Amino acid sequence: MSRVRVGSVELTHPVMAASGTAGHGAELAAYGELNSIGAVVVKSIAATEWVGNPAPRVHPIPQGMINAVGLQGLGVQHWIKHDLPAMAAVNATAVVSIWGQSVDEYQQAAQLLQDGLTRSPHRSTVVAVEVNLSCPNMHGHGIFAHDINMSAEVIGVCMGLKLPLWAKLSPNTDQVISVARAVHEAGAEAVTLINTVVGMVLDPETGRPVLGNGGGGISGRAIHPVAVRTVFDVHAAIPELPIIGVGGVTSGWEAAELMLAGASAVQVGTATFADPRACFKIADELSVWATRHGLSDIASLTGLAHRGGLAQL
Repeated sequence: MSRVRVGSVELTHPVMAASGTAGHGAELAAYGELNSIGAVVVKSIAATEWVGNPAPRVHPIPQGMINAVGLQGLGVQHWIKHDLPAMAAVNATAVVSIWGQSVDEYQQAAQLLQDGLTRSPHRSTVVAVEVNLSCPNMHGHGIFAHDINMSAEVIGVCMGLKLPLWAKLSPNTDQVISVARAVHEAGAEAVTLINTVVGMVLDPETGRPVLGNGGGGISGRAIHPVAVRTVFDVHAAIPELPIIGVGGVTSGWEAAELMLAGASAVQVGTATFADPRACFKIADELSVWATRHGLSDIASLTGLAHRGGLAQL
């Protein structure tokens, strides 16, 4: 059985497409049946249009990439009017990712999303909201997910949404367990671990950063062990908190690895840039792996590494 639960949300499969790697949702339908994966997490959207960072924005590295796209997007209302109907038309399950530069902007994005979904005939397409706390805060506080109190405050102002909230957290802090606990207490049903790892690449000809923004976020297989360790540690500390694991998943085994560490579901991100069919392939590989290990219910993988591992099967 491939169905899993993330808090109150039931998914048909534990594999989802990660935010920022699958366009605005419907594009992946050209490569597979979207109802065969758990959900598509749409590109993070703010209350208003946002232009993002200067080019160049993306650069390949061994085992992944570094990017500083800067959350470019056309805003919540545009997504509801244009992209939500397109997702409904291809039978996708959507998780909407929202962000803001301040607590007020998160609240505005949440309110606009709730108002728009209330009026939309396609509102049932959306099953949860992922609150991206790992984006830059332009008011001098750095990344929200590095601040326990501000993370909890953002979740608090988003509680007007009549949908489950998932908080996407950063690995670039030693406070991740405390932040996870704080957002859960503030109302988040689950946490998504992890976002990108901060880094920089220099151009060998100019000696300057290759990205227009200077530094950026590393993603892909290079960060997979970081994701596994973060999921493992948070699950060990807060076993009652559902986790969505993300970071360098390129195979069914790597998806299983995150679930063994404590994740209830996983997201596939950078692998989709190399192969737009990656989500579908990895979902199939995970199901095959589970069957080969005698698992009738794939949800039983969650946290098994804390309970003796595969020897317990």
